[in-house]
Amino acid sequence: MSRPVRVRFAPSPTGPLHIGGVRTALYNYLFARQNGGKMILRIEDTDSQRFVPGAEDYINEALAWLGIEIDEGVREGGPFGPYKQSERRDIYREHVKILLDRGRAYIAFDTPEELEAKRAEIPNFQYDAHTRNMMRNSLTLPKEEVESLIDAGEKYVVRFKVEPGRDVVVDDLLRGKVTIKSDILDDKVLYKSADDLPTYHLANIVDDHLMEISHVIRGEEWLPSAPLHVLLYEAFEWSDTAPAFVHLPLLLKPDGKGKLSKRDGDRLGFPVFPLEWHDPKSGDISAGYRESGYLPEAVVNFLALLGWNPGDDTEVMAMDELIRKFSFAHCSRSGAKFAFEKGKWFNHTYLQETSDERIAELFKPLMEAEGVDMNRFSDEYIAKAVGTLKSRINFVKDLVETGRFYFAAPETYAPKDIKKRWNAETPAIMQDLIGVLDSIGDFSATATEPIVMDWIKSNELHMGNVMNAFRLAVVGECKGPHMFEITEILGKDETIARISRAIERIHADESSI
Repeated sequence: MSRPVRVRFAPSPTGPLHIGGVRTALYNYLFARQNGGKMILRIEDTDSQRFVPGAEDYINEALAWLGIEIDEGVREGGPFGPYKQSERRDIYREHVKILLDRGRAYIAFDTPEELEAKRAEIPNFQYDAHTRNMMRNSLTLPKEEVESLIDAGEKYVVRFKVEPGRDVVVDDLLRGKVTIKSDILDDKVLYKSADDLPTYHLANIVDDHLMEISHVIRGEEWLPSAPLHVLLYEAFEWSDTAPAFVHLPLLLKPDGKGKLSKRDGDRLGFPVFPLEWHDPKSGDISAGYRESGYLPEAVVNFLALLGWNPGDDTEVMAMDELIRKFSFAHCSRSGAKFAFEKGKWFNHTYLQETSDERIAELFKPLMEAEGVDMNRFSDEYIAKAVGTLKSRINFVKDLVETGRFYFAAPETYAPKDIKKRWNAETPAIMQDLIGVLDSIGDFSATATEPIVMDWIKSNELHMGNVMNAFRLAVVGECKGPHMFEITEILGKDETIARISRAIERIHADESSI
């Protein structure tokens, strides 16, 4: 019987969650949900020197915003806790002792200065089977001296003892069997007495085993560590329950070569973090997808297709469909260029399917930040207003400029439109239009439009000039949604007031045009 699917996303709280990490979390989640499994969030905070306050909360908030649900973790709890590595010291000490007792690891006292001297002495030096006997460790020192040094409080590390002359096979579900010669592997540090914490290599293996992780789905950058992890499973005699590996391809720069970085986002104007990040040390603020106006479902859909495809031409897929279709068989082995413009397309597409009410809720705080009192407008009014504009936008924030006229009468009028659409006869025509509008009882678009059209035709007026002057007076420029949709939302009184104001203001400025 196959074991239950249990996957983990295990970020380090060293800063904001990179969008590449988000994709890794997403693929873990899709695979787990497709197989009725569990998604675990483990915080790998063993590198105490790089810990950044607020990063752990950021990770939790980002995953929640994206709809990546966690079954077990620091916040959720679970039967395999603690889920924060800094709280598992006793567990790691116990497993360090197992390796030492079995002769699969050893204690090394080499100082940074001694290691640096050896690197200067031996080109391409690495601490391994060929050099370990030259160093100060429990393999070269008498047992009594080792115990004396430890009792004296001398700092040490525990290194894994890699035996040369072996073929180490990593069985990867995406890349197939990858064979590495053990001779090229160094004796990695597993534990440091200085902070009483393990390194990534030991903690990762111990936790994956004890938390019964069935599949380790992580970035390609971790592939070089996989052979060591295979050897560690063997050393602990856990090979029969070792998880399956999947090493995902990198997210690449949109242009040029190399891994996607924050600098690429800054250079080309797109976020590389899911949420806005405020650096607690420098005070710098980095853009986030949420604050930039992306819908979480659009970000999820966009990321899912960077390195995977459903096997057909389908592009727009909600989370349920992604879960149903996801397969490693359709994952690429090569890196995926970060086509950020496609992300904008996804956001535009999802906005069209989003209710006007939801967009209105996202839009209101943006206008309030601009100093507009949105409490003066009903929820129904705001929803109708944004509904006329959403086909024209990629982001909700675009509504701040395109939709401002719904919430504040124009203070100025576009000079190029005045020059083209407003002449000496226009004020009189607009005054007549006010009379026509004032006589209309039903001010809906369907009722108002034919009346105004008939008036223009019967008076043999120029349709384009009249309607553009009408739009200029109400909106402030000659662009926007259908004119009679605008007037229906604004209402008769506001529409007439704006035309009257334009007659007064534009006429007064006419001599300067």
